[in-house]
Amino acid sequence: MIQTARLRNLTDAPVRSEGRYVLYWMQAAQRAHGNAALEYAIAQANELDLPVLVAFGLTGFPEANARHYDFMLRGLAEAKRLLTRRGIAFVLKKQPPEALIRTLAADAALVVCDRGYLKVQRTWRAKLADGLDRRLVQVEGEVVVPIDVASAKHEYAARTIRPRIHRVWDEYLRPPEEVAVRRPATELAFESDFDLDRPEAIVAGLKVDQAVGAVKRFPAGETAARAQLERFLRQHLARYGDERGKPEAGVASLMSPYLHFGQIGPLEVALAVRDSGVSEGVATYLEELIVRRELAINHVFHATNYDSYEVLPDWARRTLADHAGDERPYLYSRAQFEAGATHDPYWNAAMLEMRATGYMHNHMRMYWGKKILQWSTGPEEAFETALGLNNRWFLDGRDPNSFTNVGWLFGLHDRPWGPQPVFGTVRSMGANTFKKFDAPAYVREVERLAAAEGDQTR
Repeated sequence: MIQTARLRNLTDAPVRSEGRYVLYWMQAAQRAHGNAALEYAIAQANELDLPVLVAFGLTGFPEANARHYDFMLRGLAEAKRLLTRRGIAFVLKKQPPEALIRTLAADAALVVCDRGYLKVQRTWRAKLADGLDRRLVQVEGEVVVPIDVASAKHEYAARTIRPRIHRVWDEYLRPPEEVAVRRPATELAFESDFDLDRPEAIVAGLKVDQAVGAVKRFPAGETAARAQLERFLRQHLARYGDERGKPEAGVASLMSPYLHFGQIGPLEVALAVRDSGVSEGVATYLEELIVRRELAINHVFHATNYDSYEVLPDWARRTLADHAGDERPYLYSRAQFEAGATHDPYWNAAMLEMRATGYMHNHMRMYWGKKILQWSTGPEEAFETALGLNNRWFLDGRDPNSFTNVGWLFGLHDRPWGPQPVFGTVRSMGANTFKKFDAPAYVREVERLAAAEGDQTR
């Protein structure tokens, strides 16, 4: 059973008894299992004695490139195979999703969609709902606590949203029940625009940035996501609380790309961690997965200028402006940053990890971003550089966490600290960072990872 707080009717139209199927628009939750929106669609179809059709509209997404599309399409290929095994039809069209779903809705009894929080995702759903003569039900499964339950306003920091989430998270830490399909979609015949068994050919034909290529570090799809989760639970969770700040320790869960593309859901991850039988590291990991991640979602939902320097708190913009004329120890252009051509071997290694593998350890992400602020001609330029590189190279770029983490570098969800040149009272990070872990070991590990990728990004 799906909790009612996860459900919202986006139209007042009725369910149409003459429909041929229940239509699920797959967008944020790109998986065939552990998907609340899909399970809701199946349950509704069973009541109506109808099959389920899952549809995906392949269209331009802001700043998405070949790396992102390759990972997504490989995951969708597996989702299609798993849906077929469950007796569910799948169709992919090269078409804006709201237009595709409106067309398919003409033969649907009702339409179900998952929930996204970025501006483009909310715009798609609003456009579809406008004038749609079928019931459109949104199911919120990409957070543990529904955002409207957690808070009705823009929260200032983790400390303000944490007690709100903790009060209710036990109620929502319940998996969606997997529902058997009563009427298989054998009579539904829909032809996709692409052969998902050849994702590399699809990507090659897209008009996107092809210079940022696919990575080997992260095999795509929900099976790979669950295998990685199992490795984390078995090998690293017990050490996570003590060693998560050491990039060379290798204890990160590596779940962020899978969560970003909805190839696994946060609820499944949270339950697996909670029920792992491991005593150490659980509270720390759940804080990051639920409280911090859902603070980021709260941020992009309530602050629609989340991709702008103006989203920063007033105190941060004032202090950065006051110190905009401070002498910088080094100055680099965006091209130099992107090439990893700075004086700092540890910063360059972090940039190489990002370019080569689409990932960077969170501790190095903080150092990486703080130094962009310190080594740019001004804070506005630094913000654009950090966000631009983040969204271009990270597999989990263009995500609520991405926009929020970049904002944090410049004072978002933080407080004033002791004044420093360039930073003012925005938190800085200096050489002491490298006294907390084995930085040369991190460089060696990045070089190994880059070599495994073919090191084509140098």
